[in-house]
Amino acid sequence: MMSGGGGGSSSMRILIKGGRVVNDDVTQEADVYLENGRIQQVGRDLMIPGGAKVIDATGKLVIPGGIDSSVHLQQTFMNAHTQDDFYSGTKAALLGGSTMLISHVLPDRGASLLEAFDQMRAHADAKACCDYALHVGVTWWGPKVEREMEVLVGDRGVNSFQMFMAYKDTMMLKDSELYQALNTCKNIGAVARIHAENGELVLEGAKEALDLGISGPEGMEISRPEELEAEATHRAITIGNRAHCPVYLVNVSSMSAADVIGAARMQGKVVQAETTVAHAVLSGMHYYHQDWAHAAAHVIAPPLRLDPNTPDHLIGLLGNDIINVAASDHRAFSTKQKAMGKEDFTKIPHGAPGVEDRMSVIWERGVVSGKMDENRFVAVTSSNAAKIYNLYPRKGRIMPGADADVVVWDPDATRTISVSTQAQGGDFNLFEGQRCHGVPLVTISRGRLVCENGVFMCAQGSGKFYPMRAFPDFLYKKLIQREKTLAVRGVDRAPYSGDVASVINSIRKESGSPEGDTPMRTTAAAAARHTGIRDLHESSFSLSGAQVDDHIPKRSSARILAPPGGRSSGIW
Repeated sequence: MMSGGGGGSSSMRILIKGGRVVNDDVTQEADVYLENGRIQQVGRDLMIPGGAKVIDATGKLVIPGGIDSSVHLQQTFMNAHTQDDFYSGTKAALLGGSTMLISHVLPDRGASLLEAFDQMRAHADAKACCDYALHVGVTWWGPKVEREMEVLVGDRGVNSFQMFMAYKDTMMLKDSELYQALNTCKNIGAVARIHAENGELVLEGAKEALDLGISGPEGMEISRPEELEAEATHRAITIGNRAHCPVYLVNVSSMSAADVIGAARMQGKVVQAETTVAHAVLSGMHYYHQDWAHAAAHVIAPPLRLDPNTPDHLIGLLGNDIINVAASDHRAFSTKQKAMGKEDFTKIPHGAPGVEDRMSVIWERGVVSGKMDENRFVAVTSSNAAKIYNLYPRKGRIMPGADADVVVWDPDATRTISVSTQAQGGDFNLFEGQRCHGVPLVTISRGRLVCENGVFMCAQGSGKFYPMRAFPDFLYKKLIQREKTLAVRGVDRAPYSGDVASVINSIRKESGSPEGDTPMRTTAAAAARHTGIRDLHESSFSLSGAQVDDHIPKRSSARILAPPGGRSSGIW
């Protein structure tokens, strides 16, 4: 497949000949010449310098390297440390055809976002094999968080933050805090990623399930039904709309939540969505598997759904642009780590691997099934993420001047997924035994040949942090224009000059709401409570048995001669 020379991998000249170049909008027969880490030429009969390594791509596709927009590497979550660091995680990504990852920084509640980011950069820079960027989690709220978000965008190359409406007491933001966080994202031009589940009801559902004696992984699905996701999705979109901030919903897992997103898009709201490969392929029936370890391996949040139509529906929405991005949300744990929740499903760490298999599984379930074409495949695995995170067209496109992140993709070759052959961490693969068409034959990262026919050739730490610019046009262009034309204005009128009533000092409950919007009644009824006269508009009994008018003598009972509804027996 290859011929020719070329020096070290960093300065390699590569000519990819005879392939079909696939972008998100067009497919063309063209050769691609790479040099100095960039795509230099795309076309036929190229004039190129001598000494180039030639890759024969006849009958193959030449596609932009995948961008996996949600992975969790080198992370401690729910008392467990992920199985992959930035070396094994980026190696698995490259072997699977992804050339850029965006990983998560999730600071502890009350901790500095900047310090957590700097620590993660130090880990990643020493180990990464491909370009990477970082999302930062807004896991709590206060003036310090707002200031640090501004610094992260201004000085550290961050342009996305993730907020959680679930994970109460660890990462969840209240509605008012989420509104302020979205306001800040809008002001600094960041992407606002939101995990949408009703955290209060998730907690209540978990308590109920445990009280009923349901302690296994099925409790995950029982306690987090899809209506909690749909409700929170609607609320997130509403809060984003009030804050005039684009909303990016992550881990979309259900048909009802997807329908909320589709309806919002139809109304003109600026809403983007990302699902995971697991949600778009697998059923929630795995939680009812007889093998506890099998069931626990599928514990992710939101959970996989029981409705058997869900995966096909989500793949279909990826195909028609209601859902924009297919990520892996890779977070690999071992069975031993999952077993921390063997007697309580709320203690099973949430997460599953997938960074290595994302591209092949989406090709099989999306393209081979006829739900999307090859151009849409490129969009949901690479180009859309590049546009949303302001990387396009440096990333996500085969064109002169773009980064030389290129994959030679064989659409007809097959591979069988197995934990025994994977490079990614963990001792379980959700797609075990699945035979997938679509295999990356060659992966080129920043002009370096890093994978060829399953052989990995890349040094640890040779990847680079990729700073992301604020205010991506894909999200903000429409909103900025709307703010100019639809700005809210007060009415210009003459001031009121008539009489003004004096304020009455009404008695308020001492324990009233902070907003002071629950005035106490100051009528005779209130006075009656203090003078010992029973107010029949109030409760007419006390749980203690003693009543306020017990000191007043009561007459004996009298037989009513004409009761309502006519005479009856001696009961009256």
